[in-house]
This record gives sequence, C-alpha cells and structure tokens, in this order.
Amino acid sequence: MAGRLLARGMVAGVIAACLAFLFARIFGEPQVNLAIAFEAAQDATAGMAPEPELVSRAVQATFGLLVASLMYGAAYGGIYAVVFAFAYGRMGRISPRALALLLAGAGFLTFVLIPGLKYPPNPPGIGHPDTIQLRTATYFEVIALSVCVMAIAILVGRRLALRLGAWNATLCGVGLFVVLTALMQATAPDINEVPANFPAVVLWRFREAAIGMQIVLWSALGLIFGPLAAAVLAPKTGGRRLAR
Repeated sequence: MAGRLLARGMVAGVIAACLAFLFARIFGEPQVNLAIAFEAAQDATAGMAPEPELVSRAVQATFGLLVASLMYGAAYGGIYAVVFAFAYGRMGRISPRALALLLAGAGFLTFVLIPGLKYPPNPPGIGHPDTIQLRTATYFEVIALSVCVMAIAILVGRRLALRLGAWNATLCGVGLFVVLTALMQATAPDINEVPANFPAVVLWRFREAAIGMQIVLWSALGLIFGPLAAAVLAPKTGGRRLAR
C-alpha cells in the first residue's frame, strides 16, 4: 500500500507542478525579465560586458522552468506521500482527504512560509556572488529548523492531549510553534543585499509570484492527492466512507 501511495503522491506532485508552472509563466516570468533588464542596465552603466548565456533566456523561461518544476513537484510529492502514509491512522479519526489537506498546509508553512519570512525569494540582480554560499546555507538551515519546530510542536500537542483535551493541547502546540518560530527568526542572521535603486514594484511582484506559485503547488498537491489516497485506502467504496 505504501508503494501505491508513493506513486500517487508523485503523480499528484507532477500535476501540481504543471499548474504551478503555468502560474509562474503568467505572473513570475515578466518580473524576472524586468529584473534581468535592470541588471543589464547596471552592468552597462558600470562599463561591464554582459556575461555570455550558457542557456538562452527563452529555454530558461519555458522548457527549463517546466523541467525544474516537474522534478521539484515529483520529489515533494513522493516525500509528501511517505509522510501521509506514516501519519494516517496516527492522528485520530481523520479522513484521507482532510489529512492530505492538513499535511499540505503544514508543508507549505514549514518549507515555504516560515523560511520565506526570514529570507524571501529575490529576482536576478539581487545578491552578491561572494555571499551565495552563506545565503544558501542559512536558507537551508532555516528550513531544517522549521521542520524541527513543527515536529516538536506536534509531539508536545499529542502528549498534552490526554491531560488537557484535544482543543487545549492544540492551542498549546500552536503557541509553542509560534514562540519557537519567533525565536528562530530573531536569532538567524539578517541578509540585506537589495540595491537601493532596485525597482520596489518589481521586487514586490516577484515575491508575490513566488509565494503564489508555492500556494498553487501545495494546494493542488493536497486536493489532488486526497482522492487518490482515499481510493487506495478504500477501493471498494472509492474513499466515500473514509471521507465522511
């Protein structure tokens, strides 16, 4: 059964990635083009020759973006299905569809929103080449800490459920998550490398598009995987009994 859930998770991830790709093409790529034009203008003003393109911009914005999105979606879909298989039956009497949406929301919160609040995505033209290793390391450190914070909050909430009841235990878990997240955000190093003359509208709309792409991906993943998982767990009823 775990293998079937894994396959369906990857399928759901690929479909969700296609939807996210369409969103990125419509809303994200125009902002990337504006950022690249700004960077080129800055280089020209400084008398620097433009760097040669190893891959054309047209390929990057179409085939390259699609392949990257599909790989990203398949990987996340597989991991998501494994977590679903582990969590199902261990989180009370919750239907596969509801659990799928709950895990999708937790995944978005852990892997996207919390790291993005500290280190929001930036378009081309922002960031110094000398600090790319530092920025990459700190970003993945925040993701790892976000996963740990989420796991601690869930474990504490489950431990308190027997003594305080489900509602009070949930509130305690959420409160602990907020406190630990705030502590993590406060102690992580700040990185500010946005040029003073970079267009604020381009930066804002790029970040809107980046977060919107992730919302589309995780929402579609939860909505698509839920019925697929229900069909595996209750093949005779098509998941209707478990979804009630």
